[in-house]
Amino acid sequence: MSKIEFTLARNRSGRLVCTLADGSVHANITPVRAFPLAAPNEGLALMSQDGHEIVWVDTLDELNPDQRALIDSELTGREFMPEISRLNSVSSFATPSTWSVTTNRGTTAFVLKGEEDIRRLPNNGLLIADNHGILYLIADRKALDRHSRKLLERFL
Repeated sequence: MSKIEFTLARNRSGRLVCTLADGSVHANITPVRAFPLAAPNEGLALMSQDGHEIVWVDTLDELNPDQRALIDSELTGREFMPEISRLNSVSSFATPSTWSVTTNRGTTAFVLKGEEDIRRLPNNGLLIADNHGILYLIADRKALDRHSRKLLERFL
């Protein structure tokens, strides 16, 4: 269980409010994952609006269903990371290049400034940052179709 007992609720503004066992109330808290890519269900801090940790949660599985739903809802609204399922085309094999991709959020195009904006993750994953700082995830590059893998290999 959590080292600190707490309850979560939303206030009238829709922001999260954390009430600790001692009765102290912390409004406008923000959940922050410690390892959002490598271990998204492990290590979560509930942070006060001034940046102090209010509660540490070792694993999301220790939360009750209501707490978990509130935290998942808040994280979904804050974490925007489309997952690439197909590379349709690239404008050039030299960078910068424009990539046309299909993601879990639809088809889009973005500019890859350089190969250094492609980071390797465990289990054949990749994290690609576009020229605006938006991160795109490829969970397993080996699971992509042949055309996508062939295009991607030119940048790795």
